[in-house]
Amino acid sequence: MFLLLALTSGLFLGWSLGANDAANVFGSAVGSRMLSFRKAAWIASVFVVLGAVVQGRGASDTLSSLSRVDALGGAFMVSLCAAFTVFMMTRKGLPVSTGQAIVGAIMGWAVFTGNRADYTVLFKIVATWITGPILGMVFSAALFLLMRWWLRRSSVHVIYLDSLIRMALILAGAFGAYSLGANNIANVMGVFIPSAPQLVLHFGLFTIDGVQLLFLLGGLAIATGIFTYSRKVMSTVGEGILSLTPEAAIVVVLSQALVLFVFSSSSLSTLISSMGLPPIPLVPVSSTQVVIGSVVGIGLVKGAREIKPKILGGIALGWVMTPLLAGLITWFLLFFAQNVFNITVTLHKVGRVSEPVVDAVASGKVQHAVNMVLPGLLLLAGLVIAALTAYLWQQQRKRLKAENDLLNEQNQYFEAQKSLNKLEVHSIQLENKILNSRLETKRQELINLALSIEDQRSFLEKVNALVAGLQEKNQQPGLVADLKALSVLVSQRMTFSRDMEAFNGQVEQIHKDFHSKLDALFPGLTDQEKKLATLLRLNLSTKEIAALLNISPKSAETARYRLRKRLNIPTGENLYQFINNL
Repeated sequence: MFLLLALTSGLFLGWSLGANDAANVFGSAVGSRMLSFRKAAWIASVFVVLGAVVQGRGASDTLSSLSRVDALGGAFMVSLCAAFTVFMMTRKGLPVSTGQAIVGAIMGWAVFTGNRADYTVLFKIVATWITGPILGMVFSAALFLLMRWWLRRSSVHVIYLDSLIRMALILAGAFGAYSLGANNIANVMGVFIPSAPQLVLHFGLFTIDGVQLLFLLGGLAIATGIFTYSRKVMSTVGEGILSLTPEAAIVVVLSQALVLFVFSSSSLSTLISSMGLPPIPLVPVSSTQVVIGSVVGIGLVKGAREIKPKILGGIALGWVMTPLLAGLITWFLLFFAQNVFNITVTLHKVGRVSEPVVDAVASGKVQHAVNMVLPGLLLLAGLVIAALTAYLWQQQRKRLKAENDLLNEQNQYFEAQKSLNKLEVHSIQLENKILNSRLETKRQELINLALSIEDQRSFLEKVNALVAGLQEKNQQPGLVADLKALSVLVSQRMTFSRDMEAFNGQVEQIHKDFHSKLDALFPGLTDQEKKLATLLRLNLSTKEIAALLNISPKSAETARYRLRKRLNIPTGENLYQFINNL
């Protein structure tokens, strides 16, 4: 039962690996938009499980020889701390290595328990952290040059080429996922191999032993991590460092798969050894580091200016911090697990209490043993309080940031609303100017019409006076009769009935609101007085008003005086300004 409980940390680490390392198999393909995230996740999940079950023993044996975690409680804490470290780095969007985390956690366990660590194995593993990216860089540069040469010489149609590249991405990704499972399953379940159940499951065509069963569970955990939390790291690898073409994406996936396959294939290592060459070390290689190296290799071929050094610097810092942070976290948690919760973290306790002290305690020379439960609980409480304080402070910062963002958005909204209001005011002012211009044009037309009527009336009055003079000078009956008829025609024309109807109609249309105000403010005004007020609003002279109203100028003056009385205009105030302000 405790084995199942302990395996939860390994499954958590497998989930973290899927969210971080395994996502890099198809990160470049998804980043180049040649493959959807869901399809990439399915392909990677299936083949990473196959690689873990079929070919996962080689690298796992090497990791176990670094420092054999001999107690299930210790394996649980090592795996948990490594998973927690990777999870924190993943939250920051940094593509770190689970291999670095598990190695740092194992070394933290070795330092705490005093167990011997094989520094030769550690040197091999650390060396692969350097040689892995370099090999990835070399492979990707060579494959990219070969790919570019083939594309230049081939005459494949662009549509067929797109399908071919997509198929190549799928095949290379499947091979990469298989190699990842074969190589990195050691990071997930390597510390649990000493505690693996002694059983063999027969399925007819194949069999699975207890170690492979652990690898199967770890592979499924990796697949879960791919589906649930790998999209962000895919974006960093596929787009953040260097924008990749689909052809370059194939090269990245294939070079990463080749490097991982080289460091996990026992058959290839045996073949190299049979040739008299040094065997290839079977160690878990960081797929993340290999992918980054592959991307940088393509960037160097295309021109170093395309590489984004700021992002590379952040990734490199994550690589350095991961094993150190994992080791420190493991050391502190092992302290609490052993001294507070009495969990057995190792079966061979060396270095924590020296042999002379142990003999002294056994012989009774040491009277008082140190009880670490209470100090441990106090330290644990202090850490919990510190963690809660940090969490609350972080939440406060997030809340303040959210409020600040909200205020900025509101300020931008108000500024936009203010600009919109200014535009609306400007639009209204422009419309008013246009309306005032049209009104002034109409007003000028009415004034011109009034002046034309007045001029015609004056001319006809002169003609009528000349006709009357001719009547007095001539006594011929026929001529007098003709002159009388001409005088009647002139008098009839002097009424300007049609012109006045047109003029009054336009005045009514333009000054409709003015007439309404007059009716509301001065309900006792006659139509003639309203007409006079309208003509005054047009700023016509007394002579022009007399001509339009067909009255004498003196009568027009009298009408103006009466209108002042009806409107109750104080003495000294201008009649035109009073009417114009209504």
